Amino acid sequence: MLRYDGKLIARAKELRKNMTPWEIKLWTQFLREYPVRFQRQKVIGNSIVDFYCAKARLVVELDGGGHYLPQQQLVDAQRTKALEALGLRVLRFCNTDVDGSFYEVCTVIDNTVQQTLAQRK
Repeated sequence: MLRYDGKLIARAKELRKNMTPWEIKLWTQFLREYPVRFQRQKVIGNSIVDFYCAKARLVVELDGGGHYLPQQQLVDAQRTKALEALGLRVLRFCNTDVDGSFYEVCTVIDNTVQQTLAQRK
């Protein structure tokens, strides 16, 4: 079981209620009904990740425009390293990918989950 900062639970609940349009699209049109369970706005360590699949130990992050500022890129890289240090794999997609290449985003997520589960058998 992954450790988490309990102080972030209320914020995660708030984020679940106020998801971005891209998070809503990925959740409602793909991840909510995906055969392997995903959670949204999951607290892991000192972070709240957009989507998490425990069975595949996979984090999916959707990045908006602010994530491409140099300081935020540094923060995101550190956060990714921290999650990877917990044995998690992190996939990052920009919001424009969800808009313009939705099928491809879903395919990458599905392929990653399937490969991870196959490696564990």
